[in-house]
Amino acid sequence: MRAGAADAVTTVFETVAAALTEAGVAPHHRLCCALSGGVDSVTLLDALDTLRAHFGFTLEAAHIHHGLDPAASDWQDFCTGLCQRRAITLHTFRVDIARSHPDGLEAAARAARHAALARVACDWLALGHHRDDQAETVLFRLLRGAGVQGAAAMGMIEAPQARARAGRLRPLLHIGRETILAHARARGLAWVDDPGNTDPRFSRNDLRHRLLPAIETAFPAARATLARAATHFREAAGLLDELAEIDAAACGGGPDESNDNVFERAALLGLSQARLANLLRRELRRRGSLPPPAARLSEAMRQLRTVEGPLLLPLGEQLVCHSYRGRVWLAPAQEAAPRAITWQPQTGRLAWAGGEIHCRRVTGAGVAAAALERAGACRFTARAPGLRLRLPGRPLKSFKSLCQESGIPAWLRERLPVLEADGQAAWIGGLGVDAGFACAPGQAGWALEWLPGARGNQGSGSRNQEP
Repeated sequence: MRAGAADAVTTVFETVAAALTEAGVAPHHRLCCALSGGVDSVTLLDALDTLRAHFGFTLEAAHIHHGLDPAASDWQDFCTGLCQRRAITLHTFRVDIARSHPDGLEAAARAARHAALARVACDWLALGHHRDDQAETVLFRLLRGAGVQGAAAMGMIEAPQARARAGRLRPLLHIGRETILAHARARGLAWVDDPGNTDPRFSRNDLRHRLLPAIETAFPAARATLARAATHFREAAGLLDELAEIDAAACGGGPDESNDNVFERAALLGLSQARLANLLRRELRRRGSLPPPAARLSEAMRQLRTVEGPLLLPLGEQLVCHSYRGRVWLAPAQEAAPRAITWQPQTGRLAWAGGEIHCRRVTGAGVAAAALERAGACRFTARAPGLRLRLPGRPLKSFKSLCQESGIPAWLRERLPVLEADGQAAWIGGLGVDAGFACAPGQAGWALEWLPGARGNQGSGSRNQEP
């Protein structure tokens, strides 16, 4: 092995080992390598396979069959054979690409790939991105008008997040592609070449093969410099996140992992426009959503500042911003309530309109079990016109009046589950039990609780009246 080739092998192994150490990868961890069959992912798999005895982690791989190239099945067969020879479990996924994706075929393939990889049960997902990829990403995003977060591009280590999202590892991120090729050749590795990576119809390929080489005629170190700029952008992005956490705490939210922050509207509006936008973007990222277009975010902030009444503002991917009675929060877009669900009283959870109804046996509280046993039929349904309820110790009131008293905004009322016993309302989620069905002290009862998609969605006080 020539000195240059040996240096490349040493560089790859030492760099990958350093990334694993920095990430705190331990013997009980399960790593999955995203394996396309190209030289980058094959090199990463080779390094991880070589190092797994030292670190003690379990190594698996995942391959995505996009079906965009006639040779896609051959690539899958190559990855299958490679993993079999190395005794590595391979997960394969066939995905359908939405050719009508608004951002084009590249974006559609990327979205499908990420969705498939998210289904792999692992602690760390290892990706073969390298320094040249980083440089291209920075330039590509800057040309599309990205802010600091976007220009920060990819991180070498992205720790596992709440709600079971695996961490992301990019151990090759500081290594150039020439070093990766030298490693692969020195180690005698085989790989496949995707002709789609040179198709100039794709904007990333045009940037890679035409624009960047042109830039390098004047700035030979452009790729390394752009990759270094990503590090600076990432530091700045971290400072913006710290500022957002300070502002969140000052506005009533606070840094936590629940994704359920509820803010005081008056405090939010005391922030400058830039700090308010920064906080909203941070809240979207915490929920795994990309930020909305700048125009949509600006319009949402304009309405927050000028419209005094309740607001429901689409913001981000499948997320909406709610403003009601002086409080602001983000929540998943509403799912319509189903027509009806027959219920034979039993413990457990029922899916309802993007949330859940929790049912459990209790004594001396909730809906009287005897009343439900006497009923011929029990079901959960959406509210019907003219719905009324008499809470214990209170007069009979309309559904609308009860919702207003409990701080439930109009756009959420259609989602509230209603338990009917022989057609009579016995309980309404977020409001409580009808006095005619209330459980007596010492008697068997059913405690029912309606949990929407995110805490705080029902407005202040709505949960306090649950049994």
